[in-house]
Amino acid sequence: MQTQTLERMESNVRTYSRSFPVVFTKAMNARLTDETGREYIDFLAGAGTLNYGHNNPHLKQALLDYLASDGIVHGLDFWTAAKRDYLETLEEVILKPRGLDYKIQLPGPTGTNAVEAAIRLARVAKGRHNIVTFTNGFHGVTMGSLATTGNRKFREATGGIPLQGAAFMPYDGYLGENTDTLDYFEKLLADKSGGLDTPAAVIIETVQGEGGINVAGLEWLKRLEQICRANDILLIVDDIQAGCGRTGKFFSFEHAGITPDIVTNSKSLSGFGLPFAHVLMRPDLDKWKPGQYNGTFRGFNLAFATAAAAMRQYWSDDTFERDVQRKGEIVAERFQKIAAWLTERGIKATERGRGLMRGIDVGSGDIADKITGKAFENGLVIETSGQDGEVVKCLCPLTIPDEDLQQGLDILEESVKQVIT
Repeated sequence: MQTQTLERMESNVRTYSRSFPVVFTKAMNARLTDETGREYIDFLAGAGTLNYGHNNPHLKQALLDYLASDGIVHGLDFWTAAKRDYLETLEEVILKPRGLDYKIQLPGPTGTNAVEAAIRLARVAKGRHNIVTFTNGFHGVTMGSLATTGNRKFREATGGIPLQGAAFMPYDGYLGENTDTLDYFEKLLADKSGGLDTPAAVIIETVQGEGGINVAGLEWLKRLEQICRANDILLIVDDIQAGCGRTGKFFSFEHAGITPDIVTNSKSLSGFGLPFAHVLMRPDLDKWKPGQYNGTFRGFNLAFATAAAAMRQYWSDDTFERDVQRKGEIVAERFQKIAAWLTERGIKATERGRGLMRGIDVGSGDIADKITGKAFENGLVIETSGQDGEVVKCLCPLTIPDEDLQQGLDILEESVKQVIT
């Protein structure tokens, strides 16, 4: 396998190719193939970008048909037939059935673009600068998003430029199971000498992906919404990794029955791995002046085509979400079994997650790296997360066949046993 050119020419900043040092040539649904012909089961799925699997045939056909029709590929923020179809499908298939009324902003095509737009919109709408975020949160690595991101590894990469405009609060469970961390937040809001500038918004992931598959309780999320409403603070849900069905609902906040003021989506929004992001906002929050938030790639017509096809194919009824929840229980059960096996051998481990966003906390980044490394040797692509990389994280395609899911779980379990002898 020839990797010399890749190793010589690509920047040291690369990450995934270090963990999975092969040259991949093709992929279908939950399987990747390298240039030697070896197949791997994919429990990474583009870090949550390929919820509908690699080269999904329904979405591929929509893309090919669009290209064959000479449809607009790039058009700044022109009105196009593809954009209209996307917005109409989003409204009819996703928003209306959930009782949601949002306007849609199309920023640049990545998750951090959406977060930057969301927090800037909140500041414009409320006339305040401060954004409350949470420990272990990850919202992107551009300067505004990075200010709301907790991980020191990313924060130290600014070259010493200070990150401003955000205040961190403890996430649910951060201070232990018996402490409601929102007591602290509410106390600071009420205390004129608490030092917390009144926030324009709170930004939160209902399940923290990069942070280690930390799950916010549903009652905790409901209380957070109530606090925001009582204090005239906007609630932003960053649904970039946890959204588009990953937790078993299209939006991860649906489980808690809350209604954010602003929502960010990216990753699996296009459904096909095409870069695409949007910001959903309450109509009265649309305070932008024309061109005030700009960009060359605001909306991507190829992604409009595949995203609309994905919504029609998978979200017109509840069949798909119920299947995701079923598969999530399969993973949860196996992860609990693996965690129990590790704990019996003196490695305290726990399972956590929601839907098909699952993890096993093994307490050590070194152990987690050994497990995922051995898994790759055995034919499974799976990554770690958490502040020290201590959580083995499953983000398999939501469309994964049961046979591939069980085989991937078998590989992971066997890899754990090979590492912990």
